[in-house]
Amino acid sequence: RGTSPMFRFNVVAAVLVITLGMGWQKGLATAPEAHPIMGYGFGHAPSDRELQGWDIDVRPTGAGLPAGQGTVSQGATVFAGKCASCHGATGREGPMDRLVGGQGTLASRQPVKTIGSYWPYATTLYDYIRRAMPFNAPQSLTNDEVYAVVAWLLYQNDIISTEAVLDAETLSAVHMPNRNGFMPDPRPDVSR
Repeated sequence: RGTSPMFRFNVVAAVLVITLGMGWQKGLATAPEAHPIMGYGFGHAPSDRELQGWDIDVRPTGAGLPAGQGTVSQGATVFAGKCASCHGATGREGPMDRLVGGQGTLASRQPVKTIGSYWPYATTLYDYIRRAMPFNAPQSLTNDEVYAVVAWLLYQNDIISTEAVLDAETLSAVHMPNRNGFMPDPRPDVSR
């Protein structure tokens, strides 16, 4: 008596799967090459100068703020020319995020998260604007222009006076209304 063709097919398929599986396992167990090829074969390691161009972050403490300064009146001019098309003439109109107002609304049913109502540090506002704005030309503003826009926005949110001049020292000293509005993460595995 012979075996059915289906039985023979199943046996051959099982042997093939086992053989391939053993070969795959052996391939995983072999030692890596002494000099593996890393990367995709294009580009280059960045130079120190190239890295410095991206090392522009500013910490909440003000560490990383560059030299420069700006006034509220200078900021009004820069904002009108480079920011108002997205945020409106006063920072309230849009069509993009509202930047001014919203104080006292965070606990309401419709909180308005603006610079004056939500941001805990003025220094990180500088950092964000410097790196990401204007949307159509990020990192195109000079350090003085960023200080000026930040001054104008803080003035519009009733945080600094119209005579204020912002630089690394004075910006670091600004106390935002929502500075204490954030709770630290209580999980034990999160560093503080």
